[in-house]
Amino acid sequence: MSETGPGVGNAQVTVGRTDLGRRLAARRQELGLSREEVGERCGADGSYIAYLEEHAAAPAIGSLIRLADALGITVAELTGAASEYPAGRTAALQNTRLVKLSEGQCRRLLSTHGVGRIALFTREGPAIFPVNYVVAGKDIAFRTSEDALMATAAGTEVAFEIDRIDDALRTGWSVMAVGMVAGVTDAEELGRLSALAFSRPWAGGPRTHWMKIVTSRISGRRVVQR
Repeated sequence: MSETGPGVGNAQVTVGRTDLGRRLAARRQELGLSREEVGERCGADGSYIAYLEEHAAAPAIGSLIRLADALGITVAELTGAASEYPAGRTAALQNTRLVKLSEGQCRRLLSTHGVGRIALFTREGPAIFPVNYVVAGKDIAFRTSEDALMATAAGTEVAFEIDRIDDALRTGWSVMAVGMVAGVTDAEELGRLSALAFSRPWAGGPRTHWMKIVTSRISGRRVVQR
């Protein structure tokens, strides 16, 4: 049985347990098909469709081709192999709206680590940089190299943004925090941030210079279906 996840307000979205399951469930419901009907279209039992929606599975390419054909989409769309393209290429749902998120919701979405984008002003003009980050209290911390442009931004106001776009469900949210950025020099704080770090920066290299954004305001929005 698939999950029914709470949305914002009265919106309810039925999803699977994995990315494949969520895409499968979303497309099936968009077409108004039951699991049994999808199974009949691709020569499988309805219980197999239920399994794909509810469990981590790795179907053979032949099964994926038949399943995608039954749903009227490509294998790339079903499996998420089109991730090389920017998110949000699918058509919008009808009757959607933007809902403002509370500060608590924004901070929960920031969570403890991930990848976000920092917008700042440089000598060449405005620029945006993706960074791996961690949340330390109300501060957002990240590592860079000492000679990087971001390191020279210490003492200035920057914006930090994260988002999540779900092409399968055609929903999404974004959170933006604004604050002053500063270099971290205190040994105790450096040790605490290193302990919090989920992984090394994806970009590699000697990115050992910790910086933090002391947030002064935070806001967010979510796209939901009425």
